[in-house]
Amino acid sequence: MNQPVDIEEFIKQNGFFMNTIVGSSMYPMLRSKRDAVLIRPYEGRLKKYDVPLYKVGEEYVLHRIIKVLPDSYIIRGDNRMDKEYGITDQDILGVLTSFYRQEKQIGVKDWRYQIYVRVWHHGFPLRLLYKKCRSVAVKRRLK
Repeated sequence: MNQPVDIEEFIKQNGFFMNTIVGSSMYPMLRSKRDAVLIRPYEGRLKKYDVPLYKVGEEYVLHRIIKVLPDSYIIRGDNRMDKEYGITDQDILGVLTSFYRQEKQIGVKDWRYQIYVRVWHHGFPLRLLYKKCRSVAVKRRLK
């Protein structure tokens, strides 16, 4: 019988955690049930664009830091519109260091990843506008 893994304890004991992800909040960077992530312990304060692993209730969440505040972070999933406030260093279990897509490892220091992160982050206003327009169009069509 499989016991659920305590990810925080696993990271403390082994120095890393690797698993496939479930969910669409970090799409298109991470694809649900297809891509695997490598999480390692972090040291010190995280930076803008880092992707911490933290827990909300009983769920583990892997979202991107979009702003660093003196005592917390503002975080948002790449495929989400809402910001998350009040995530502190005490909430964070580890940080994404790389992910695997079709057996290819992509590190967070890779130049292609760095370009993706900046383009995706700065393109947020256009994605937000698109989603709002699409929502209005759907509502009008339903009338």
